[in-house]
This record gives sequence, structure tokens and C-alpha cells, in this order.
Amino acid sequence: MSRSTSTPDIQPAVTIEEIIDPAVSGAGIELIDQDTVQLQSLPLHARRVSVRLEAAAVVYHSSNQRTRSQTSVREGWLGYVTFGPQASGTMNGLPIRPGLMLATAPATEVTFVVNPGWESIAFLVDPEDIREHLQVRRREAEFHMPGGVDVMQADPERVRELYEWGRRLTETAEQMPELFDGHQLEPGMVQSELIEQLLAAIGAADDFEPHRRDRTQQAQSLIVRTAEEYALSHIDDQVRVSDLCRVAAVSERTLEYAFKELMGLTPMAYLTRLRLHRVRQALLAADSGSTTVSIEALNWGFWHFGEFSRAYKECFGELPSVTLRRKS
Repeated sequence: MSRSTSTPDIQPAVTIEEIIDPAVSGAGIELIDQDTVQLQSLPLHARRVSVRLEAAAVVYHSSNQRTRSQTSVREGWLGYVTFGPQASGTMNGLPIRPGLMLATAPATEVTFVVNPGWESIAFLVDPEDIREHLQVRRREAEFHMPGGVDVMQADPERVRELYEWGRRLTETAEQMPELFDGHQLEPGMVQSELIEQLLAAIGAADDFEPHRRDRTQQAQSLIVRTAEEYALSHIDDQVRVSDLCRVAAVSERTLEYAFKELMGLTPMAYLTRLRLHRVRQALLAADSGSTTVSIEALNWGFWHFGEFSRAYKECFGELPSVTLRRKS
């Protein structure tokens, strides 16, 4: 589960979450939509620290396991993402590397596949605040809105400085949340410094030019995404590998290779795991007496209840009946 310092009535400036259940990884954060699938059957320990300023936020995220997450910033916000020095994984199939930054427009989804030891810092800003900040300083030309998902290659040292600035901020917030919740630090001044740090890194960045292998991996990511969307929209059908090949317009070998390269799983193993996560989300969201394990299993295409229960327990460490009973 996700354990947070937040309360139902008051949204604090600092929120610290220990995420041990991927099915509820999107709970507790108001500015980002996130759907996570754990790609290994091992205990998950992810950590998220969110710091709200006046009209901006800084979000630190770490994970001890390989996961796939589909993440988007909500309307009215821009997202800029930097990565820790030991972080490895992909974003829309593109491998993380030094100096790489990601800029996303509002409501634009990005698929991350992250490896153990992952760390990232997301800077969420209101574009109007950036414009006002620059207008006062007569530097309007320094800012350009991202066009969907923009991958930027910047000076690795500049990007490292931006990441470390965000990490220092979130570490301070973890240790002394009262500085932010009690406004002992002036959030407007911190936000201005955030914008300057961000602009310094963006100003030294160019559009990323993918190499041949990068383009191959981006194409593989599109294959996986196409197959995933088809499978989720045809839950009532017996989806076969041949169906996925047809909709993705690739051979079975190419399909298998794309899933193995990006997810570390075969297509059917990954899609089964994805549907198991959907069942768990439904069981955790259910009101007392409103559903049964059998109903939710059938809703997500599991016809053999014995096999389903075994797969569920292997994935989450408990039987689905335990999940529903604990929620109720």
C-alpha cells in the first residue's frame, strides 16, 4: 500500500509516500496520473516525496524493482524530468543516459520502464508562472512550450546540477517538513530559484537526435503499446499472439523480441500481469459487498479461477480473496 503523511482535510506542502503496492501507486498525488505494473514478483519498495511551492512542485521518485509506469502531468502543468546518476531504464523506449531531460505538455502520457536503483526528479510548473517570471526580467525569448513529449540532450553537468538541486530540496523537506508546511521558507523565492535552475538547464539543451538503435527501441516501444491497448480493449476475446502481430503489423519473432527487450517478459506473460494488476485495483477500490473475486476475474478475462488465484498470489504474495477481505 501507499502510506502518506497527508490527511483527508489538509493537503500539506510536503507529502512522503512509501509505496509497497504497485496497484495503488497513483494514489496520494494530485498533480500526476500514474499507472504502474510491477515486472518482477519481488517485494516492491518505492518512495515518493512531493514538495508543493506556490504554483510549482518538485517530486522525487525511487524504486527498488523493475516496473512499467504510464505517467502524465495533469492539465495546467508542464513536467520536466531529470534522472539520478545511477538510474537506468527507458522512456517511450528511449534509454536513459547522462544529460537527457524530458519535457512534457499537460496530459501527455509517457511510458517509463525503470530498473532497480531508479531515482528521478520531476519539476512541475505552471507555464504562465514561467512567462511572468521572464516578463519581469525581459527574457521572454528563453521559454518555449514543449510540443507533447520533448526529449532534450543538455550539458550533463547542467542537468546534474538541476537534479541535485531538486534532490537537496526534497531531502530537506523529508527531514524538516515544517519549513515548508509552516512557510518558514518563502515558497515564492524557492519557486523563482527553481525556474532559474530549470531555465539554465533547458537553455543549454538541444533537441535529441536518436541513433539507429534508439529508433529501433522507440519502434519496439510503439509495438508494445499497440499490443497492450488492443489486448485491454478486447478483454472479452481470447486474444492470441497472432492477433497482437496483426494489429501491430509485425512478425511473431519481432513481437516477442520487442516485449523481451523492453519488459523482460513474453507478450502473454506481460499482458497477464497487466490484467492481474487491473483485478487488484478493482478489488482494492470495491465497496464492501459490491463485488466478488470471481466477478472481477471474469471482468478481466480470467476464466480458470484456480490458475488465476495461483498467478495472483505469485504476483502479489496473497490470494485475491485476502485482498478483498482486507479492503472490506
